[in-house]
Amino acid sequence: MPFVDPSDLDSIGAAVLWVQGTLLGSIAVAVAVVAVASVGLMMLRGRIDLRRGMTVIAGCFVLFGAPTIVSGIQSMLNGVDDRIETPAKAPPTMPPPPALPPAPVSADPYAGASVPVR
Repeated sequence: MPFVDPSDLDSIGAAVLWVQGTLLGSIAVAVAVVAVASVGLMMLRGRIDLRRGMTVIAGCFVLFGAPTIVSGIQSMLNGVDDRIETPAKAPPTMPPPPALPPAPVSADPYAGASVPVR
């Protein structure tokens, strides 16, 4: 008799995905924007020092960059970079533009510019 029911694992996985969606969803983005804005205003007014303000901003970067950070660490440990894909074939090259006809040669580049046409 197994100690853990497989259906319980599915519910735990769904709960973890819900927490991840909540932490990285639109509510978290709104809270992070308000936090960064308020910390920025407090830094401008001189109420908190630069070090504490940068800590809040770095925390937001770590929170939202966590999936990328984890995939980078995993690819370093595995020795394989799964994010880079090699293209199957080179993209087609554009043909060169057609050659322009040579410009007429004259001594005065402004000849006829101010003379009305009759």
